[in-house]
Amino acid sequence: MQNLPRDYAVILVDHGSTYAAANEMLEQVARNFGDATRIAIVEPAHMEIAEPTIAQAFAKCVARGAKRVIIHPYFLSPGVHSTTDIPCLVAEAAADFPSVPFCVSEPIGIDPRMNEVVLRRVLEAVRWEGWEE
Repeated sequence: MQNLPRDYAVILVDHGSTYAAANEMLEQVARNFGDATRIAIVEPAHMEIAEPTIAQAFAKCVARGAKRVIIHPYFLSPGVHSTTDIPCLVAEAAADFPSVPFCVSEPIGIDPRMNEVVLRRVLEAVRWEGWEE
């Protein structure tokens, strides 16, 4: 797996929730992603409702030594949040750090690797319901 330079950061952004377990899940996703990819600086952020905000995560990345920041909307499809809201919030956050370039990636979208994940969840549901033959 190709890796990023140590001074690149990745921020994984979800919507944010009033449900604490949902917010904690993104923290775990960020930890797992960092461990699996060995990317040195990975931070979670929530678009709204919960902390850390995108601005807080961006500032933390810079404080940890990031010279470039890539923001990944942890969303399945391109909607208003991933195509408009998150890029605007990122631009606002980045304004405090004009010497740090940033970019926003596409959401997860259509990817054949997702078939395995969806199938795994379907089979888990079948087992949970006791429908195995």
